[in-house]
Amino acid sequence: MGLGFKLDIMPQGYTKSLSKHAADHILLLVIIGLTLFGFIMVASASSVIGERFQGDAYFFVKHQVLFGGAMGLGLFLIGFFVPYRFWRVLALPTMLLSLVLLVLVFVPGLHVTYGGASRWIGIGPVSIQPTEITKLAFILYIAALFERKGEDVKDFKKSVIPFLIISGLIGALIMMQPDMGTLISIVMIAGAMVFIAGFRLIHLFIIGLGASSALAIFLNTASYRLERIMVYLHPELDPQGVGYQINQALLAVGTGGWWGLGLGRSRQKYQYLPEPAGDSIFAIIAEELGLIRAGAVLAMFAVVGYRGYAIARRAPDVFGRLMATGITSWIIIQAVINAGSILGITPLTGIPLPFISYGGSALATLLFASGVLLNISKYTEISN
Repeated sequence: MGLGFKLDIMPQGYTKSLSKHAADHILLLVIIGLTLFGFIMVASASSVIGERFQGDAYFFVKHQVLFGGAMGLGLFLIGFFVPYRFWRVLALPTMLLSLVLLVLVFVPGLHVTYGGASRWIGIGPVSIQPTEITKLAFILYIAALFERKGEDVKDFKKSVIPFLIISGLIGALIMMQPDMGTLISIVMIAGAMVFIAGFRLIHLFIIGLGASSALAIFLNTASYRLERIMVYLHPELDPQGVGYQINQALLAVGTGGWWGLGLGRSRQKYQYLPEPAGDSIFAIIAEELGLIRAGAVLAMFAVVGYRGYAIARRAPDVFGRLMATGITSWIIIQAVINAGSILGITPLTGIPLPFISYGGSALATLLFASGVLLNISKYTEISN
């Protein structure tokens, strides 16, 4: 029932070499497009708060380009060129590292608290959000674990229990921060991966029941979580209190209309809308560029989903299939939840918009994951 696995790169029956093809050029172009578009929107959305609090309207976009873009580019190239099978060896060490980082956010002198939550580790001028690394580490670990289990993936004791142990440990550490949005996204990513891995339906039902019960408990342990649900159901309630952010977001979307006010002309970014360059950046996109072009952004994410799941379907082995599924699900789930919360379709959760929202850790880890996904595409037969 062990949580680990042997550090062998080649699985049983694996050939010494794989037939390589060109990477998925369409997916590559879309990822580049989303990243560059993100820099533009961070520059616009953060200009007011940058000028007021940092004395530089471009402070946040400079930080995003330097720590997210430059570092992310290096990580992307590593993920793109290093054969994806190599990362299987690092699955366990990476998971252990992510657990250590999750614990360090509670260490005085290291943790950075913002909005009542301890989600960052601060080292001088640099801050790291461990949960972003945890998402990637979790995907890598689960993919390697289930490949190692083989047909035992259907065995409750050998596969389901180890999965529940590591998931429960990560979930507990994340909820201590607290970060409900990240926990929800990890649970949904895990759901996609265990389904593709071949868990029995009864096991999926047990996991789903347990996750739902845990969610209900978490919702009832803090009043602000229940308030978010109430605001989601009735956004007109307390528009100057708990309903402020969603009402301002909907106002931004409505003000933008079909074609928007024009790039850089947002009104809500003048400190009316909380987190204009972060969790609420999709509202600024809709306000400045309009629903038509905001819809085009969502269409780009749909392309990522279509190409990513096609790569997973045609991956040459279990590890590649599960990695591609996890990475693609990570991007799509966050995009859907973020946009959905701004449009009032889902409750506000504080999940950033992939590749676009401000956050160096999030962008760098996503770019690395995207490089790995594109590397997997080199060994598939997907047409470009």
